[in-house]
Amino acid sequence: MDNIAGKKSALTWAVNIAVVALVALWVFPTLGLLVSSFRTGDQIASSGWWRSMLPTEQNLTLRTAGGDEAELVDGLYTVSGNLFAHEGREPLNISAFGTSSRDVGAYIPGETVDMGDGEIITVGETGDYVYTSVEEMSGRGQRVFVTAKVAPEFTLENYDSMLFNPNNIEGMSKAFFNTLTVSIPATIIPILVAAFAAYALAWMDFPGRALLIAAIVGLLVVPLQLALIPLLKFHNEIGIGKGYLGVWLAHTGFGLPLAIYILRNYMVGLPRDIIENAKVDGATDFQIFTKIILPLSFPALASFAIFQFLWTWNDLLVAIVFLIDASGETTVMTKQIIELLGTRGGNWEILATAAFVSIAVPLVVFFAMQKYLVRGLLAGSVK
Repeated sequence: MDNIAGKKSALTWAVNIAVVALVALWVFPTLGLLVSSFRTGDQIASSGWWRSMLPTEQNLTLRTAGGDEAELVDGLYTVSGNLFAHEGREPLNISAFGTSSRDVGAYIPGETVDMGDGEIITVGETGDYVYTSVEEMSGRGQRVFVTAKVAPEFTLENYDSMLFNPNNIEGMSKAFFNTLTVSIPATIIPILVAAFAAYALAWMDFPGRALLIAAIVGLLVVPLQLALIPLLKFHNEIGIGKGYLGVWLAHTGFGLPLAIYILRNYMVGLPRDIIENAKVDGATDFQIFTKIILPLSFPALASFAIFQFLWTWNDLLVAIVFLIDASGETTVMTKQIIELLGTRGGNWEILATAAFVSIAVPLVVFFAMQKYLVRGLLAGSVK
């Protein structure tokens, strides 16, 4: 009797828990990328993103003043000052320091360290130091490794490097605009073609219409990997080769079956009386399509646009086959992030920023058009 209409299922609590768990699985990684994209590399290396608002203990590499600032005091060449001031930072309280990267916390503040060869250094709790040598100093200052608690630090430099610096070594700004160049036309073109085809299959009588509908349904289950190499050979034979035109046509071909299927199901569900009245008033098929069908079909158009844009924006396989060349001028973001993982694997702030930039645009598109998604997908399922 629990399944009688009007009564809640006993498993409602399980469904609620599952929904909350799925939402958390999506939200927390995205939030982590967002927070990490505003942090410095040292902050990311020292603590997780969930502790970004708390002070963190970090190992910093600082230097004393150079040999050109040394003064002769009591027969010893001496430089003094504050380690943090030389780096343009505010003084911090040091808990430990060292003179070798093998043991960065070997000494406590205030301790005098004999470094050999007549060199002695003393580092205070706030970074004040005195460094002496029996021989004349030259070149850069002595490296000192300090351990100190650093206040939370956020920066926009990561985004400036990613998006607004065309000469950055990561090349992400160019890849960002390359991805836009691929995704926008690859979303608009199949929608335009599919809208005309869907109207014809829904409201125009012609021989073979049922076979065409069956063929389109069959193409929905065909893996695109089967067509990659033959289609690339065809592009090369007709002179398209690898380029934006080739990848636009490839995305159009791979996206058309789903687009036609969704739009045709929606258009079939539109009231027949509206179309028949328009024909009685003398409207042509083109006028009916542009002035009646398209405005009423906006939910279905928007729902497919979300899917197509997300797919083309996040695509790697089709871009590698039909677009990316050896010069890297047309590299998209998915390929560029993979290269960053190989060449800049230690720069987590760059990787986090690049990853969040790659998902920010699809998130904006999805949330802006999500209200049309369910309406478009359920079109035609209920009469």
